Amino acid sequence: MALRPAIPSSWTVDTLELRRIAEAQDDNWWYRERRAVLTRELNLLRTWGRGPGTAVDIGAGPGDTARLLARHGWRTTAVDLSYDAVEMACARGVDCRQADARWLPLPAGSVDLALAWDVLAHIEDDDLAAAEIARVLRPGGTALVAVPCDMALWSARDLALGRVRRYTREGLARLLAGAGLVVERMWSWNVLLRPLARWHRHRMNGWEIRPRHPLHDRLLGAVLALEDLLPVRSWRGTTLLARARLPK
Repeated sequence: MALRPAIPSSWTVDTLELRRIAEAQDDNWWYRERRAVLTRELNLLRTWGRGPGTAVDIGAGPGDTARLLARHGWRTTAVDLSYDAVEMACARGVDCRQADARWLPLPAGSVDLALAWDVLAHIEDDDLAAAEIARVLRPGGTALVAVPCDMALWSARDLALGRVRRYTREGLARLLAGAGLVVERMWSWNVLLRPLARWHRHRMNGWEIRPRHPLHDRLLGAVLALEDLLPVRSWRGTTLLARARLPK
C-alpha cells in the first residue's frame, strides 16, 4: 500500500500573508485582472461544450477563486494544505478540505476541470502534484495552470509565499507533458509591467497587493488589460498560464 508523502510545513503561506491576500482580492488590480483571465477561460470552455461540470480548485487559499468557479456553474471542491486557508474558505461558503496537492481526496477520473492557480511553485516534487491533476481529471478534462515565471524575478516575496521555484516555458511544458497532459495553449501574463515588477520586487514585499490610490489601481489594471490587444503573449511576463487537456 502506498504511503502518503510527508507534508513540509514550508509549503504553506503564513497566516498574515493569507489575510493580506484575502483582504486585497476584492478591489486590487492584480486579482481583478486575474479573475478576468479565468473568466475568459471558463467562457471558452462553455462555448466549446466543456463545462460547466465538476471542478477542483487546488491550493484554494481564502476561497475567492472557488467562489468564482461556482458563480460560473462549476460544482467545485476546494483543497488547500493550510488549515488557516481552509477555515477562511469555509467561512466564505466554499466546500474546502485540507489536503496535500500530491494526494488529492478525490476519486480518479472524477472532475472535468482542475484549477492549479499558483500552487505548483510551492511544491518541491511538483511532478507528483501534476500527476494528481491528471489522475483526478476525466478523459477529455481540462487543467488550467498558473505559475510564477522566471527565476530572475525571485525575491523575498516568493519566500513569504512559500515558493520553491519560478518556471520557464520549457519547464512548465515538460512538467505537464510528463503527467500525460496535452498543452493546448501556454502564454505569458503581466508582460508590460514586468520591468516595473522586477524593480519593485527587490525593494518591498507584496508590491502587487499593497494599497493604492484608486486612480493608480485602475491605471495598473488598464495596462494589464491592454495586453489582450497586443502581440506580447510570447514575451516574458511575471506569470505563465497554461490550458492543458487529458486525452480521451
